[in-house]
Amino acid sequence: MPRKEKKSIPAEQLELYEKLVESIPELEINSTFGFPYTSLNGHMFSLLSKSGFVGIRLPKQERETFLKKYNSTIYKPEPGPLLKEYVTVPNDLLTDIETLKKYLSISLEYVKTLKPKPAKKKK
Repeated sequence: MPRKEKKSIPAEQLELYEKLVESIPELEINSTFGFPYTSLNGHMFSLLSKSGFVGIRLPKQERETFLKKYNSTIYKPEPGPLLKEYVTVPNDLLTDIETLKKYLSISLEYVKTLKPKPAKKKK
């Protein structure tokens, strides 16, 4: 049986995602699950899929506005389930760090309102 080829994230998208996260000094990138993401209090709020697509978690009103304004879709990583609170960042918008910084800041403020998830005990 042939081995599955490990898909690596496109370098250009990874670099742009890193620049976006670095634009907000209090954030840092995690990669516990094999892909880069941001989280706070156990809640992920942005990620970069292995296919090179960025997803940002937004509250309902901002999410609806983003979807219409950028002709975007609800985020679905490959493989994985639909992430209903996340929007897919169009690749051409990924180069506009200032615009995306605004949305990432909104996302950060949104997850600050969520109840922290309890830490999992290490075995």
